[in-house]
Amino acid sequence: MAKKKQQSDKPQDDQPLIGHDPFESLDMKWLNREEGEPTIKVLGQDPFADMDADWVYQELVPDDHAPESMSTGLMPTGLMSTGLMSTGLMSTGLMPTEAAVAPDETEAETVPTVPVPDTADPIDTFAFDQPDPFASALADTFAFDQPQPDPFTSDPVDTFTLDQPQPDPVASDPADTFAFDQVVVEKRPLEPVLAKAEPPLFPPPEPIRPPRPAVAAGEQAAGDQIAAREEKVERVLLPRATFHFPADFKWGAATASHQVEGENIHNDWWVWEQTEGHIRNGGTSGMACDWWQNAEADFDHAAAMGLNSLRLSVEWSRIEPRPGVFDDSALERYGQMLQGLWQRGIEPMVTLHHFSNPRWLSEQGGWEASETIPLFARYVRRVVGALSKYCNLWCTINEPNVYGVMGYQEGVFPPGKTDMKAALRVVRNMLAGHAAAYREIHAIQSDARVGLAHHMRVFDPVNPRSPLHRRAARSTDKVFNQAILTALDKGRWTLPLGFGLAWNLRHTLDWIGLNYYTRDMVAFDRSQSQSLFGRRQHADGAEMLDGGYGEFYAKGMFRCIQRLSRLGLPIYVTENGIPDDDDDQRPRYLLAHLHQMWRALQLCYPVMGYYHWTLVDNFEWAEGWSLRFGLLELDPETQTRTPRRSADLYAETIRENAITPQIIDAYAPELRAELLPG
Repeated sequence: MAKKKQQSDKPQDDQPLIGHDPFESLDMKWLNREEGEPTIKVLGQDPFADMDADWVYQELVPDDHAPESMSTGLMPTGLMSTGLMSTGLMSTGLMPTEAAVAPDETEAETVPTVPVPDTADPIDTFAFDQPDPFASALADTFAFDQPQPDPFTSDPVDTFTLDQPQPDPVASDPADTFAFDQVVVEKRPLEPVLAKAEPPLFPPPEPIRPPRPAVAAGEQAAGDQIAAREEKVERVLLPRATFHFPADFKWGAATASHQVEGENIHNDWWVWEQTEGHIRNGGTSGMACDWWQNAEADFDHAAAMGLNSLRLSVEWSRIEPRPGVFDDSALERYGQMLQGLWQRGIEPMVTLHHFSNPRWLSEQGGWEASETIPLFARYVRRVVGALSKYCNLWCTINEPNVYGVMGYQEGVFPPGKTDMKAALRVVRNMLAGHAAAYREIHAIQSDARVGLAHHMRVFDPVNPRSPLHRRAARSTDKVFNQAILTALDKGRWTLPLGFGLAWNLRHTLDWIGLNYYTRDMVAFDRSQSQSLFGRRQHADGAEMLDGGYGEFYAKGMFRCIQRLSRLGLPIYVTENGIPDDDDDQRPRYLLAHLHQMWRALQLCYPVMGYYHWTLVDNFEWAEGWSLRFGLLELDPETQTRTPRRSADLYAETIRENAITPQIIDAYAPELRAELLPG
């Protein structure tokens, strides 16, 4: 319900804008009322009745445009009629009454000058809750160029009630009303705003240039310089990142005595090679890489590549050619080799058993017999006693699981058996031999670091949705990967290795070694009872390694490291590599697997070093000379070494102690999208 306004005389020009507190006699109890209470008269009188409002128009509009309704106050009826002063503003106390001057104030604030709104430059409006249009310089506005009615020509209305319905601004004619919750703003020029805008983060792309016309010979040099600069700019815009490794990281290569020394006539592999059909293409180890005579030549190659560690093994059959008879000259030669490594700045990691046994031991039953355990401990005690001055990083046994499977289940290693129970018995005895060797080493060398090289493969189900496929994959993984880790970590035998406690295996690792090459896909097959009903195959469309060696699957490196990290021990990647005679896959394989190892390091998995298999082409067990794993190419007949391109890649990575964009672009540019996405 509205009330007629109280007329007042126009004050003199020399009077202050507000001479007294207009709210002094005002009933303010309405502010404390709850929303929804009966409507009351908001103001008992017009607090602006005695105010001189002509100053608003003294600069806003010419005198002949000043409306007669100026004495009505500062509330234009045009705004009132559109519902701009909503009940929400009234109930929250946002009416102009909160801007009253305190009774003690005698000086009014300076009144800003407001630009004149006219019909030539209509007043722009924007929604109250919209972002500032001048901050973005491109924000949309409402009725920018539409003429608005003069709000001061409408009939003045002084007050309105809280519950009085307001006109719908959407339903109203836009030519007569403002949009709901809009305010009148001044239309400012945009140039100053744009002038202060931040420069773009990236420059806009340059337009495609047409081909340059032919230039004279004298101008060719300048043109070449311009082209070189443009090419440099294009290279800079490519994604770039460097994958750094720890400063004390071990960069090495791995070898094995029978595969590189040559003329190891006293071990079981030499006998095995003499039987036709055991070695592919009828090959034999022969001179191998001639390390027994000239290992130092390959040590020089290793030093030239920047290696700071080398894993090699000592041959049990050389050191103890007959039961209880030790050859001190063999131990002396191994001592010379270790000294030669140290002289070249290369730390040795010595493996005490790498697949080969003395012939006399094989004749007594080999690792299938439990009597081998104390015999192995006796041999270790003699070796460590002689070589501890040159080495404190020891690997007791290489890949007990591979030795058991290949020699006693699949029959491709000596002694060539296909007996699952015998294979499991061999693995148990080898783990017991490891524990005995661990204690012998620490009894002689208190600061020794002793571990075991564990071969791991990733076994994934062919069909992850099939319970039978998943079960077959889990069973295969448990036999090949997990049972050994559980025995060493928990001191407990699990199927298929057996039942019961194995307390003597606990706390016999100072570090754990990972030998990783590839993965297998496993499908359930009722006919494969010897392999726990699992049939191994390769993923559809997977890239295969040379010689049918397996699938190119670099992520398996990370998955295996992640799994070994649960042991809480330092991890060495003691073997990783592929057979690649023409070296077309090895650069990608090497970089991809190093990158996965770098990923593991970023998650603080304790990877201490990497030993590539192998330094030089060697005799590859049952595959003979058909698989070439070496960074150095070898001609077995002439013993000539030729560094492969991947040797240069490995050397540059070691020199930088990182994988750099330059290395990726130079050796495996096809990996850029994977390693440096963006």
